Amino acid sequence: MGYEPLVKQNPLRILKMGTENIREMGLVMSRPGLGKTALLVQIALDSILRGNRVIHVSIGESIDKTRIWYDDILRRILQKYSVTQPHELIEMVRHNRMIMTFKESAFNRAKFEERLNDLVMQNIFKPNCLVIDGFDFENVDSESLIDIKELAKTMSMQIWFSAVSHRDDERVSSSGIPAPCHEVDDLFDTVILLKPEGSNIRLNIVRNNGKIDDSGVSLDLDPSTMIITRS
Repeated sequence: MGYEPLVKQNPLRILKMGTENIREMGLVMSRPGLGKTALLVQIALDSILRGNRVIHVSIGESIDKTRIWYDDILRRILQKYSVTQPHELIEMVRHNRMIMTFKESAFNRAKFEERLNDLVMQNIFKPNCLVIDGFDFENVDSESLIDIKELAKTMSMQIWFSAVSHRDDERVSSSGIPAPCHEVDDLFDTVILLKPEGSNIRLNIVRNNGKIDDSGVSLDLDPSTMIITRS
């Protein structure tokens, strides 16, 4: 399709998730307003460019607001890399991405699986990657997360979550994962913490496909564009 340069040049290539075992689970954490959704959208776009189909579950937000995130991020990527056939790429992303919305109290495995099975059984959409933005880690137990992870394994999907941390909550796991995910951090193969650093937002890769990140590469989110850059 001619998008190989976009894939190769993507700073996310330092993440090993998805290169060996598709049935993995990733986590993006930060305080409110630091770019979790922007990062999840770029992870989803990268997955699409690598030939996958993505379902983006937006909890507590509208389809239109989520779609705007994709449109804005994709537009900035097209500008950054001077893509020669932007309309083809835009159409490809739309064809291989589906947005689902749930009310904050209405998302669980059973409800999501029911909607997903309808899509798969009617040959409408079968995803390889699942993004869940806005999941309530404050009021969930590990069994519920394990249940969702088992669904991802059954469906052969990679899965990414976002989670909100709070400055005044000092609880943290032995691996450095803050509350409210400090007691379930062992369920995640890849963990990224977004933290302000100078004028940028640093991607602190705590775990990369089950291992301590040793790439030596530092990544940031540019606050003006919300695009991932090498530091």
